[in-house]
Amino acid sequence: MTYKESLDYLTSLGRFGIKLGLARTQALLHALGDPHELFQGVQVAGTNGKGSVCAMVASILQVAGYRVGLMPKPHLVSYTERIQVDQRPIREADFAALLTEVQPAISNVAAELGPPTEFERAGIDLLVCEVGLGGRLDSTNVLDLGVEVITNIALDHTQHLGSTLEAIAAEKAGILKRDSLAVTAAQPPALAVIEAAARREQIPLLRLGHEVELQALDREWAGVEATVTTPAGSYRDLRVPLLGLHQAENAALAVAAIDGLRSRGWDISDGALRDGLARTRWPGRLEVIDRHPIVLVDGAHNPAGLERSLAAVRTLAKGRQLMIVFGSMKDKDLPAMLSQLRAMAAPVIFSAIDWHRAAAPAELAKQFGEPAEVAASAKEAITRARARVGANGIVFVCGSLYLVGEAIALSRSRRPLPVGNRQ
Repeated sequence: MTYKESLDYLTSLGRFGIKLGLARTQALLHALGDPHELFQGVQVAGTNGKGSVCAMVASILQVAGYRVGLMPKPHLVSYTERIQVDQRPIREADFAALLTEVQPAISNVAAELGPPTEFERAGIDLLVCEVGLGGRLDSTNVLDLGVEVITNIALDHTQHLGSTLEAIAAEKAGILKRDSLAVTAAQPPALAVIEAAARREQIPLLRLGHEVELQALDREWAGVEATVTTPAGSYRDLRVPLLGLHQAENAALAVAAIDGLRSRGWDISDGALRDGLARTRWPGRLEVIDRHPIVLVDGAHNPAGLERSLAAVRTLAKGRQLMIVFGSMKDKDLPAMLSQLRAMAAPVIFSAIDWHRAAAPAELAKQFGEPAEVAASAKEAITRARARVGANGIVFVCGSLYLVGEAIALSRSRRPLPVGNRQ
C-alpha cells in the first residue's frame, strides 16, 4: 500500500470513530505476538496537558540517551505524527509498509470482533504514550508501562466519560495498575476518586500540592521557570520554553514521572532532566508559528484549557493589538468558551474548519451575541486577522486542534500569508 492507500484503509475501518473497549486491540496485539508486553515507560491521561507532559518526558529521556517512542494524539498535520521515535514522526513509506505487514492480522480481528482502533510497534527503549479518550476503555490501556500520570480532571467528552468530575476521574483512573507508580495534579472532588483507585491497586500516588511541590515563575515569551520538590529531591530553577504558567504544573508532573522511572532502575541524570526540559518542543500549544505579526496557536478545546490559554495570552499581549480566530467542534461546551472569549474584549473571527464535526462559523457568531466576523476557511480568517492587527500585533488561533493543524499547515506552505503593515 501507498501512504494514501494506508490512510484510506484506516478510514474504511472506522478509525476516526470512537469505539471504547480493549477487546479488539488485545486480539490484534496477540495476533502480532504481544509486542506491547515488552514496553516500559510512562502513560499519560487527563483532561488537559497530556501532550505537554508527554513531550517533556520524551525530551528528558532522549537527552538521557534512550531511544524513545512517543504516541501523541491527535495529530496536527500528518497522521504520521502519532508514531514517533526520538520525536521524529514515522516516514510515510514506513507507515504504509507497517500497515501492509499487519493488515492480515487486522482482517482476522475485524472478522471476529470488528475493526480495531489502534496499533503500535517499534524498536525502542522506553515508550511515552498519551491516552486517547478517558483511560479505562481506551485502546492504549492494554499497556502496562510502570508509571502512570493523570494530569488533571475537567469536564470534556462528557457524552462518553460522564457528566461529573467524579465520573470522569473514574474513567481516567482506569489506567492505574498494580506494581506501578502514579502521579497526578487532580484536585477535589476528582482527586478522591484517583486516591481510591491507587489504594485499590496498592500503588504509591504522588499528588501535586502534597508529595510534589511546585514554585513557578512566568518568564512570558521565554517560557516558565519551576522549582519542583518530590520525595526523591528538589530540582531548582528548571527552565521550560513552552509558553503559559500552566506549563510549570506539567513540568512538575514530568519531573515526578522521571523520578518514578528512576525508582524502577532507569538511569536518568539530573543534568538530562534539566537539559531535556529546556529542549522541550510541543507544536500547537501556545506556539508561535509566524511573526510580524505574531501568529500564536493553541489547541485548547474545552473551557478549562481555554481559560489557561487566554490567561497566558493576556500576559503575553501587554497592550499589543490582539485579534482572535476561533473555531470549534459542535459537541464542545460552546456557551462556556464563547463567554470566555467575550471576557477578552478583543475582536473575534469565527473560522470554518474542514472537519465533519466542526461548528458552523455563522452559528458560533450567533451564539457569541456580540459583533464578530466569520470566515469560510482558516486561511481567510488568519489572512484577514493579520492585516487587521498590523505587523506589531498578535493573532491568536484557538478552540480546536483541527483548526490549529490547518493554521500550522498554512504557515508551513510555500505560499506565505500576507504581512500586515508595520506600525
